[in-house]
Amino acid sequence: MPGTSSGAPTFGVTRLLDVAESERGRVLDALRIAADRSGALRSLVQPTLPGSRNGGDILVHLRFSDQAAWENSQFDAVLADPAISHVNGVTYRGSPTRRDSGTVYRALLLRVSDDVEAETVAAFERELAMMPRYVPTITAWQLSTVDTAIGTSEWTHVFEQEFTDVDGLMGPYLMHPIHWAVVDRWFDPETTDVIVRDRVCHSFCELADPVLF
Repeated sequence: MPGTSSGAPTFGVTRLLDVAESERGRVLDALRIAADRSGALRSLVQPTLPGSRNGGDILVHLRFSDQAAWENSQFDAVLADPAISHVNGVTYRGSPTRRDSGTVYRALLLRVSDDVEAETVAAFERELAMMPRYVPTITAWQLSTVDTAIGTSEWTHVFEQEFTDVDGLMGPYLMHPIHWAVVDRWFDPETTDVIVRDRVCHSFCELADPVLF
């Protein structure tokens, strides 16, 4: 699986926001201003694209040098806007891997059941992490365990990718045999291997500049 790791871990923050339709333009502008002022090393604030599931109306992704930089940013204060009705989000640490440039960023938030043995969780993580080996439309990626979670579930993992384009996500990735024949068993309630029982957040948006590096 060719690719280059970014080296030192960064502190990631992802927020998926449900926003009143009439207020989305105003909220989007406010979020972008807050992101620019946050001190983040890299930031992404974009409307989500059609096909996102439980992914919010606006996707926010920020990367900081460390947790202290995030805490000092006070970015979350902007989320008190009354037009924002719900937030799913996570913070986490990790080093992404990159092999090319892409035009779509995607975040998958999920929760592994509390009673799952550590050995099984490790096998699940290995199978998720091997997907870029088989799906060339993934241009950058990072699988992380969650430090803090907010929203619908106590999220335990976030799997981020950059893709060549929307077709590269909706076709070669979601429809690849490695996805439906191997990885999906962890999510399918009709299998004995299921460990992700809560609804996941599958959110993606346009990407002008890379954020996973």
